[in-house]
Amino acid sequence: MKKITIIFIALCAISLASCKDFLDVKPTNQVSSDASISTPSDAGVLMNAIMRMMCNGAYYGRTFIMYGDAKGGDLAIESQGRGLSDLYAFNHYATSGSYSDFWTYLYNITMQLNTVILNIDKMVAAGNTTAVLKNYQAQALSLRAMVYFDLVRLYGKPYTMDKASYGVPLVLEPLDASAQPTRASVEAVYTQILKDLKDAESLFTAKAKSNGYMNYFANMALQAKVNLYMGNYAAALAAAETVINSGVYTLYANAGWVNSWKSQYGSESIFELAMNAGEADLTTGSLGIYLRTANHGSSAATSQYIISDFYINRLKQDPTDVRFGILTNDRHVQFVPEGRPFGSCYKYSGGLNLEGDGKGNSTAVNIKVIRLSDVVLMAAEAALGANNKDKAASYLNMIRKRAPGLAEATAANVTIDMILDERSKELLCEGHRFFDMMRLNKTVVLNDELIFPSVVIVHRGKTVDRTFPKAILPIPKGEIDANPPIGAQQNPGY
Repeated sequence: MKKITIIFIALCAISLASCKDFLDVKPTNQVSSDASISTPSDAGVLMNAIMRMMCNGAYYGRTFIMYGDAKGGDLAIESQGRGLSDLYAFNHYATSGSYSDFWTYLYNITMQLNTVILNIDKMVAAGNTTAVLKNYQAQALSLRAMVYFDLVRLYGKPYTMDKASYGVPLVLEPLDASAQPTRASVEAVYTQILKDLKDAESLFTAKAKSNGYMNYFANMALQAKVNLYMGNYAAALAAAETVINSGVYTLYANAGWVNSWKSQYGSESIFELAMNAGEADLTTGSLGIYLRTANHGSSAATSQYIISDFYINRLKQDPTDVRFGILTNDRHVQFVPEGRPFGSCYKYSGGLNLEGDGKGNSTAVNIKVIRLSDVVLMAAEAALGANNKDKAASYLNMIRKRAPGLAEATAANVTIDMILDERSKELLCEGHRFFDMMRLNKTVVLNDELIFPSVVIVHRGKTVDRTFPKAILPIPKGEIDANPPIGAQQNPGY
């Protein structure tokens, strides 16, 4: 796999939450010498650089989040041919629309993490273990698990659908220039993800918040999510309850939920990426610009992605639902019916007046990757899967109360569809919906009625389920050219 290269990152000035000047990139196919990371401080420099890479527009800064929502039925597009519309249209081929940046960029991050892990292992073997070093080791292992979890969801079938099918190559150490690794099974990738998470769990030196970085509780939340995707309900519930019962994080009260998007590292934020002005600020390519009303604050805001009728009707089950507070109208969008009251999401603008989250630029709002609300809803689902309906209803009601007009769920009526609907309402535009639908073997209905009538989507039908070949991405043609053996493992339908 010649395109997967080790990139050693040299940095001078590092901010606390992420690296300041990104940077001098020197590509090589060999691990840097022992001198490249020989102290805990060196490891910290590279970890800061990696956190900055997580914010890139090809990953959590924009496109990965959009992938999870654009395909899941909660968003629709105004027109084709611009603004990541191929995600909604499922217009993917190995040679075009493959979103190859996912493959290239995420593997580059794993190479950085492999470098950190390898060099820390060498320092530990030499007897140089410190609490700081162990914490960096735990962060690196947890992040590698997260990146592989994202890769296998993009390129592999759901674990509960066909765990023996192809996942992604497992690259756990620096590669020789001639290396051409092939795809491991979905099951093998998930096994490695859990191993990294468990190995990291005991290495965290403190069980506390760590703003802008992976920590013990983010690791446990990720363990809950991975086990849930695998159908391991007891393990998922235990991991989720470790976070919930810790008392370190608390749910926002209804009165504070809308304003929580104006703040950094709030009481629900378990893993949050710093998007700093002049550093990780994607400006006109940010999620804030992509999701807000046309021309609001910038001519680059085109309202290309708008909230579907299906989502709005779900929220309208209770007109007093506090989550209406981050939505506003899109009535002036060219092809949207007049009088349709909502359609633009302002989570990533800090609020309807573009308040941002305290950094002075509304396009540099932090990305809340893991929130306590998500963990509570995972606990509800895991409890239901374990046939503990009382506990499932109790956890569901902790989030369902954001719609105070709705009757509480009970052990007698709680269902997976109620939990899935609540995940949709709570986690809009946070990158979960499509993956939730696929892992639970649900059919996605796309809201094509919002699109101008002359636009015809030929790459899919109105509905998509996990048997549709384009429900997962193709291995990019450029990767196959560089690594011919993987060509025989291309995903079906491509």
